Amino acid sequence: MKLSVCIPTYNRAKYLANCLQSIIFNNINNNIDCEVCVSDNCSTDNTEDVVLNAQNSINIKYHKNKKNEGRVKNYLNVVNMAEGEYVWLLGDDDLLLPHALTKIVSLIKENKDVDFFYVNSFNLSTEYVLSFPQPFNIRNLPVKLAPFSCPSEEGKRSFISLVNPKISSDFMGAMFLAVFRKNNWIRNTDALNVDAIMDNRTFSHFDNTFPHLKIFTRAFANSEAYFFPSPLTVNLSGAREWSPMSPLINIVRLIEALNEYRKNGLPWFQYYKCKNFALRTFWPDYIRLILNRKESGYEYINPITLLLNSLLFPYSYLSPLYYFFQKIKKKDVVILPNKSSSDDCEQRIK
Repeated sequence: MKLSVCIPTYNRAKYLANCLQSIIFNNINNNIDCEVCVSDNCSTDNTEDVVLNAQNSINIKYHKNKKNEGRVKNYLNVVNMAEGEYVWLLGDDDLLLPHALTKIVSLIKENKDVDFFYVNSFNLSTEYVLSFPQPFNIRNLPVKLAPFSCPSEEGKRSFISLVNPKISSDFMGAMFLAVFRKNNWIRNTDALNVDAIMDNRTFSHFDNTFPHLKIFTRAFANSEAYFFPSPLTVNLSGAREWSPMSPLINIVRLIEALNEYRKNGLPWFQYYKCKNFALRTFWPDYIRLILNRKESGYEYINPITLLLNSLLFPYSYLSPLYYFFQKIKKKDVVILPNKSSSDDCEQRIK
């Protein structure tokens, strides 16, 4: 089997229903060499009923943990369920476009020397999706949407060259954009700190924030990769319970991700450019970290050290201006069915 679509989930039945519905639209039973795996982290909502209903249309390998084992352990569990040569670790609120699985399997078969595929995605608000009858029918997507990455050249490249803001503004932090060779992942899961991943506090360590990145940096640092610029998924904003902690993600955890890449071969100049870019939101996020300390993750940082380490980068000083212009831009964006978004980098759904 070439591909396993692996979905870790917990108490997000309404989003999972939409995700599975989008997979059904891919006609997965129609000679596509892939499987679907769902690891349920002991949900207390109707997640199991959602999966059972979807199993009437597609084959799903489903496992429900006897207890909540934590977010990271559930990621590891669902990959271990996979029988495919490659894994697509998909978020339970993500939507696949109708041709996504056919295209990925085709790319895998055509590029047997590639260990890591990085694909583009469209952005869409959760409110838009939930405004339609549920589960959401992907035929109701807007004609034009803003992509995660602006168009770039398709093709093979080194894995480390993907650490580029033009390709991934969060340096591959969004797990749903990566399709990777399972064996490389399995051999490198010991990169994770056991104490950190067993810590149930949200984002208390790098390893329980971006466990997939910790593994990726070890497993694929010397690998051939492939960038596919045409979006194959739709990722939703607004379905993120951790949103109050976004400042911690932006100016602390993503910097730690760059440090991991640097340890594993990221050239110094590329590291400096990426870190400068990551700090484009520094002052607004730093202020939010301090003002909302009860829910922002302030307890996990040293504010003085964070400040001193950031002031060596020009974008940290320009971050108030960036914040101001982003606010203006968001006010101008309205997404309606069959209407275009006003993003500078919009694309038409194919």
